[in-house]
Amino acid sequence: MTAWPPQSPFAVAVRGACPRCGRGKLFHGLLTVVKSCDACGFELAGSDPGDGPAVFVILGLGAVVMALVLFVEIRYEPPVWVHVVLWPPLTFFGAVWMLRVIKAWLIAQQYAHRRSTFE
Repeated sequence: MTAWPPQSPFAVAVRGACPRCGRGKLFHGLLTVVKSCDACGFELAGSDPGDGPAVFVILGLGAVVMALVLFVEIRYEPPVWVHVVLWPPLTFFGAVWMLRVIKAWLIAQQYAHRRSTFE
């Protein structure tokens, strides 16, 4: 059994890397977790953060976007088309990015705190 040095859950999450080795990719596509790490062979199929990432994104990003919408509306009073063009893409891409980071962070936290159940 190889001893793996501990990885920072935050650094692993930002890179989207394997929580055990920190080198392999954690995602296949946008949000699908790979079955196993291509660098160390770590089985990631059982890693499931559940609905946690979605809850954090809905609450966090929703609050930030709504604060920005209100700020822009009150400060600049733009026409409606500006809101229609500006906020949907910002919300969509922000949500996908946040889902990837938070999902990876929660998987890394699971690995860090329940390592015995993974190996």
